[in-house]
Amino acid sequence: MNKTLIGFIKKELVQTLRDRRMRVLLFVMPVIQLTLFGVALSNEVKNIRLAAVFDSKDTVLRNVYERSIAGKWFIPARSSEQDPFTMIEAGDADAVLVPPPGGFTRALGRGDAKLQLLVNATNVVQAQSIEAYLQNIVQQTVRDDLEYTPLPPPIRISTRVLFNPSLDTSVFMVPGVMCMLMLMSTMVLTNVAIVREKEMGTFEMLISAPVSRSEVIYGKTIPYVILGMSNVPLILGVAVFAFHVPMRGSLIALFIASFAFVCTAVALGTLISTYCKNQQQAALAGFLFNFPMIMFSGMMFPLENMPAVLRWLSFFDPLAHFMGLLRNIMIKGGQAEYVVTHIVYLTIIAVICVVASFRRFHTTLE
Repeated sequence: MNKTLIGFIKKELVQTLRDRRMRVLLFVMPVIQLTLFGVALSNEVKNIRLAAVFDSKDTVLRNVYERSIAGKWFIPARSSEQDPFTMIEAGDADAVLVPPPGGFTRALGRGDAKLQLLVNATNVVQAQSIEAYLQNIVQQTVRDDLEYTPLPPPIRISTRVLFNPSLDTSVFMVPGVMCMLMLMSTMVLTNVAIVREKEMGTFEMLISAPVSRSEVIYGKTIPYVILGMSNVPLILGVAVFAFHVPMRGSLIALFIASFAFVCTAVALGTLISTYCKNQQQAALAGFLFNFPMIMFSGMMFPLENMPAVLRWLSFFDPLAHFMGLLRNIMIKGGQAEYVVTHIVYLTIIAVICVVASFRRFHTTLE
């Protein structure tokens, strides 16, 4: 083999591996990510929050509900609301069983039992599984309680799909893609741009100029906030007019949520850049941050599927908060409490990143 080529290969390997940060990014982070995702991610739909409206005499429906909870696919929905639709609209339940007048047990005795199932379809993957789960549970419970196998006519489950009646996958996925695009145009670009300035030596020249360090940092980050916000109308227009994603909530609330996310993403990109020495590290670090943020955001897998010990990580994921905000505002109309809560979470993450970035810049440049 060509000795010159061998020399170049050795030089690049040595140059890359002698940097401790690159060794961590190349060998430690992938192992950590694989471990987390192997435990956290699952296609199985579970932890569905189920509620049922029944009285003490409706023994069959009570048994259906208890058997559903015991099967570990469902968990009890905690809500102070009594109206089934309000339970789902407020985000307290994913599905609600509503019996006919007089109760499900009495309707079975008449030979024509109609059971209504309300399903929250903002999460299409979850909604498609709920009806099949409950259909099997109802049939099994009736067979065990009444000791006969019901024919198809006596029991009819009328499913009412809320917020996404056609179960259109694009309504669920497009807001997630919107989040990813905005993340790429903010966090990644900010990170790479600042590191490029440091690598070329122009960042130190700016610091030595007669301007304050705060002005330099804000001057490097505010343009990316502006660029990120300029993408919002374009991305929103494509989502609504090309993919027919509904826009049921307030545009003002959507733009406030977008601004909070863009500021958070830029602040996070700035913080990451303080730990990178060159663009190679910046690009790899950006990928290693993006991948976990996407996986823990609920874009592809319901967060409820994750073990509780790992689910708390989503509270530190700005993408998870923004994705929830987009789906809530666009598809459900935007409940005020939900919107305010998650905007506050984004603001807290942004403030933490900004403070940490300022401290890192002062430490590395002094």
